[in-house]
Amino acid sequence: MHNINPEFIGFGNYIKLFNDPVVWLATKNTFIFMIAAVVFQVGLGILLAIFVDLIKYGKNFFRTTFFFPIVLSAASLGLLFRLLYNYDAGLLNSVLKFFDMDPVLWLDASKALAMVMIPTIWQYVGFYFVIILTALTKIPNALYEVARLEGATTFQRVTKITLPLIIQDIRVTIVLAITGTLKVFDMVWMITAGGPFDSSQVLGTYMYSTVFQRRLFGYGSTIAIFIIVLGVVVTSLTNKFIGDKDVTID
Repeated sequence: MHNINPEFIGFGNYIKLFNDPVVWLATKNTFIFMIAAVVFQVGLGILLAIFVDLIKYGKNFFRTTFFFPIVLSAASLGLLFRLLYNYDAGLLNSVLKFFDMDPVLWLDASKALAMVMIPTIWQYVGFYFVIILTALTKIPNALYEVARLEGATTFQRVTKITLPLIIQDIRVTIVLAITGTLKVFDMVWMITAGGPFDSSQVLGTYMYSTVFQRRLFGYGSTIAIFIIVLGVVVTSLTNKFIGDKDVTID
């Protein structure tokens, strides 16, 4: 039976936190998620938005297709990808067997983090796609018409007009992507639960397992406070380095 009269231990949990190797592994994985979110979620969101804005037909189809994953719950997507990665009967290994190739252990310690990053990134690309696409609709068509008359290529119009005029929106998406990684939990938990051997552990999953599996409520609260502090620091630094700046069009 758990102790209903907890003992105050001062800064004991914080000392334990800074000496816990799993905390630092989870923090490193969280920062890897941050980098991947900026490069792939925001990057792909920008590319897809520009692509859809340039085409003349099928815009509604692409809008729906790219945005669709965001309306699905992360838990259901996590279960889907867990089935895809299954060693014995998963779709990926079934395809490999069809081509007479050896099955792959997709969720071993060397690949688990990458495997949980793929669906997480894919789910939220559509979110940033919509933000950037909305920003593109605010750009006056007259600017593009003038550029065409002056002989500017599509690449020049994108780099000289489109990107400079939506730079503030891009900064917003970068901040959202970075801070959003601190909330990553359900997708990772459904696919690997932070394993194997903590290789895919992030701060959210480690906090959850500490509280609800190991029943260390005090230490779990300490990890939660660490996540909050880390979020404030990361957000402040992000706003400092990519904050509002004047933009000019060449």
